[in-house]
Amino acid sequence: MRVIFAALLALALAGTARAEGERAGDFDYYVMALSWSASWCALEGDARDDPQCDAGRGVDFVLHGLWPQYEDGWPSFCRTVERDPPRSLTAMQADLFGGAGAAFYQWKKHGRCSGLPAAGFYDLARQAKARVAVPEVFRGLGRDLRLEADVVEEAFLEANPALDPAGVVVTCRQGLVQEVRICLTKDLDLRPCGGDVGRVCRGVVGMEAVR
Repeated sequence: MRVIFAALLALALAGTARAEGERAGDFDYYVMALSWSASWCALEGDARDDPQCDAGRGVDFVLHGLWPQYEDGWPSFCRTVERDPPRSLTAMQADLFGGAGAAFYQWKKHGRCSGLPAAGFYDLARQAKARVAVPEVFRGLGRDLRLEADVVEEAFLEANPALDPAGVVVTCRQGLVQEVRICLTKDLDLRPCGGDVGRVCRGVVGMEAVR
């Protein structure tokens, strides 16, 4: 009976994240997470006095991360022979990730799993973000909005004709648009997302004005 229970438990857990410390470079595709800066500031950044949240910065979507992903599950904190980036290199990524600290953490948790050196991972992350156009309507957004989450997805689909509806996921947190997640091959071609990329946001949500 115990053997049967253990087998059923293993099947139930098959779709969850893998254990940490996997071998670097062993993954299937990337998830690029674009974070709406004003939402992050309202939920966390203001309390941290993060410079990203200062008035007048004009930050809209920043790169939360470029995450190696399995077709089912994802690796993290992988084993790699590559060295961690020096502070000078992470400082150069502040514009991309919203801060040098965020750039280092993304390397530590996700970048190591890419199998690339830190500089190569950051270069690839910058290329990935440039691969996707932010809809013009969200650039310099001057007032708070209440809108259907589907409108955010539709705006990205319109701004990126090659993007498939199955390749973009909008996530929310506490009633605010949190992220737009877009799935890419290892060569940064657009592709459909797996089922565990994130819970799709539905209904009316908020988008705070760009700071």
